[in-house]
Amino acid sequence: MLFGCVRFGTLRCSSGLSNFPWRIASRFRGCASLCLLAEDGKCSVNDLTLNSVVKVFCRSAKSSFLQPWQKRLPEQSSGSGFVFARNKILTNAHVVADHTFVQVRKHGSPTKYKAKVEAVGHECDLAILVIKSKKFWEDMKPLELGDIPSLYQNVYVVGYPKGGDNISITKGVVSRVELTEYSHSQAKLMTIQIDAAINPGNSGGPVVMENTVVGVAFQGLPSSENTGYIIPTPVIKHFVANVEENGPFSGFCSLGITCQHMENVQIRSYFKMNPKMTGILIKEISAFSSAYSILKKDDILLSMDGLSIGNDETVNFRKKERINFNHFVSMKKPSETTLLKVLREGKQHEFNINIKPVEPLIPVYQYDKLPSYYILAGIVFVPLTKPYMDCCYSICDCVFGNMPKKAGEQIVVISQVLEDDINVGYSSFEDIEVRKVNGVQVENLKHLCQLIEECCTEDLRLDLEQENVIILKHKPAIKATPKILKRYGIPSAKSKDLRSPRTVVTGV
Repeated sequence: MLFGCVRFGTLRCSSGLSNFPWRIASRFRGCASLCLLAEDGKCSVNDLTLNSVVKVFCRSAKSSFLQPWQKRLPEQSSGSGFVFARNKILTNAHVVADHTFVQVRKHGSPTKYKAKVEAVGHECDLAILVIKSKKFWEDMKPLELGDIPSLYQNVYVVGYPKGGDNISITKGVVSRVELTEYSHSQAKLMTIQIDAAINPGNSGGPVVMENTVVGVAFQGLPSSENTGYIIPTPVIKHFVANVEENGPFSGFCSLGITCQHMENVQIRSYFKMNPKMTGILIKEISAFSSAYSILKKDDILLSMDGLSIGNDETVNFRKKERINFNHFVSMKKPSETTLLKVLREGKQHEFNINIKPVEPLIPVYQYDKLPSYYILAGIVFVPLTKPYMDCCYSICDCVFGNMPKKAGEQIVVISQVLEDDINVGYSSFEDIEVRKVNGVQVENLKHLCQLIEECCTEDLRLDLEQENVIILKHKPAIKATPKILKRYGIPSAKSKDLRSPRTVVTGV
């Protein structure tokens, strides 16, 4: 199921950062303190983890979504990680996002070792690091991944939070298990809430119970003291298994539908549900979902794989607990089958559907790569993404949850106008969608670039939203572009993904 996420407006700025209610527990300039605790009757936590938990140092350079031809100034940050398999370290994706150089230091050692990011899953905020140095691996021991802890069980957060340079161990209690928004990706996946504070620097560190890891620390809630969130082992195991099978992480599966709760008795009666039935109303189905040709708008989704879905979208989970049914969808492998029972016009039907990851129309995150852009006559065109929207105040968030209608579809907007004689009068057209080029509907940024460069008419017409129009003389616009690029210090009129070896317009 596709969710619309809670979003917060931000002032337009060059940082491209958004205001989340979550606090990602990494990216700090500081250290940690040492605190040793033990679990009664079990191996002490420090004995279990001291030869497994590491401090991760990252040098990174984030992209500028308002000036997509360049990166922002480098940043230095740190987080935590732990050995979970032979010669592999697990940490958070946000600890190493947009990295240029990564190092790892083990407990009790002054030496930092170069690390390579082998795999990353930004959706679930997890990453795998590898280190070639044999010396680093001397005496290092992998930690075993366990199961989901029960409510009220004691757990220990191990890592390198701010406040000191040594390892820190903090005790907490499991408060709840449910789907929560991951601030790094805005995906909704299972999390475990604990009453131990997870501070900047804790990110990527293990949370242990008895002799196993039950989660990875990754975010806190600034508005509430002693509230931390950890990534549970089902999500971790799914990520690791996917990487082992596919190489690059392929993402989490989705039914590709949006739904409405049916807690009101009148709506249930209208859709011919009997008093014992519970379920949710299907509002929209993505054209790229395997369910697109099977499910229909106004179907009532009653159950999944035999699990009855409540009117609030939840299913039974463990002892007297409930969780959003999408957890079980997300834990399936791509192309795995799920059995859905639906009510359609008063009659029940069962369908077997092969599920897969479903991409949204507007990308939610964009890490580890430069944004796409195209410049003509000083007009900067970019695809609409959530990171770009977070930099702007004039783009309505109402488009965020829209589903794509065809493969490769993008919303293309004018980011800014680099003022020049040729574009006088058009400088107000910022953060506005480009609908057509010479009467042809724009499919994506690459298509817009192609339509402009293959234009064979004297005039180039761009139809924008709100019935606005830009008219340029095609050949003078092409000719003016290199001069404008040179004046503004921009190396190329196209991002790398749009360039071909034969035709590159530069400002040099």
